[in-house]
Amino acid sequence: MASATLCCYAKAAWEIGGVMAEQDERAIAAEIRAAFDAYEAALQTNDVAALKGFFWDDPRAMRMTTDGGIYGHAAISDFRRGRDVTDLARELTRVEILVLGPDTGVATAEYRRRASGRCGAQSQVWIRRQDGWRIAAAHVSLGV
Repeated sequence: MASATLCCYAKAAWEIGGVMAEQDERAIAAEIRAAFDAYEAALQTNDVAALKGFFWDDPRAMRMTTDGGIYGHAAISDFRRGRDVTDLARELTRVEILVLGPDTGVATAEYRRRASGRCGAQSQVWIRRQDGWRIAAAHVSLGV
């Protein structure tokens, strides 16, 4: 697997509401990256129960694709149960974590599907909830 970068920091976003120490930013980025990695592991094995748990349990959660949007936690869960899993294995070629605040960040990834060679990209807005980091919004694009 190609190496992936861990973090980049949005200092300008911090300056809007106050400045946090760089070690706090790094700690938040590491937390988001750990949640992202756990999500990726569940995705690779099609662990539908785990995947369901990574999304914010709220009707405002969304997952966008080139085919349109899936809105709400229940609809995202239904999508997971019925999706085609024949070409899930993938290699991440780049991962970036952008910390926007103490409870919000964005994970972006570029990848290549192992079986088909198709390349794709995704972005996820992660929010910290009482039960941990959850994906509030995601966008996934997969090339032809």
